Amino acid sequence: MTSTFGFTPGQPPEWDVERFMRGDEVDTAVITLERNRLTFAWKCADVAAAGMSLRLGASSVTLGGLLKHLAWVEELYFQHRLAGRAFMSPFDALDLERDWDDWAWATAADDTPDALRALWVETVHRSRASLTEALSRGGLDQTTHDGMSLRRLLADMIEEYARHTGHADLLREHVDGATGEGAPSDFPVP
Repeated sequence: MTSTFGFTPGQPPEWDVERFMRGDEVDTAVITLERNRLTFAWKCADVAAAGMSLRLGASSVTLGGLLKHLAWVEELYFQHRLAGRAFMSPFDALDLERDWDDWAWATAADDTPDALRALWVETVHRSRASLTEALSRGGLDQTTHDGMSLRRLLADMIEEYARHTGHADLLREHVDGATGEGAPSDFPVP
């Protein structure tokens, strides 16, 4: 089943130039989020363990920590806030008050790069399915389980990715010199 804005549950939206350039509010929000996810995935692709744990200066931010943090945010926003569902493992063991800021940064070094990327991809697929389900019931004005509009939720997620993709860009450049604004056209959509 395809949603009204062109993607099937668990799959990214189709990259349609017309919808990208002239889409409605839903198209614009979803495509912008997907573009940010794609660029973030590209920044974290093919990085070994040493690169995943690299830090710049006094910052605790690492590529591995960013993957785990954004997986956590995907799960929090799309499963908990939007769909009202229980968290998947390992998020089901977290305390929302205590673990919000530090958990991902503190534990990412314990995971392999492949495990971190797989966790993030799994949460993104779950998020896409939850968003498709929500949009099949209505537009961006609908209220999530915790009282925010779907519009606000998507804006927050776009902001989260924009901020952290900037961090990932700096870290990736330091790892191997790779730079660039957007993923190449042949980079696979996660």
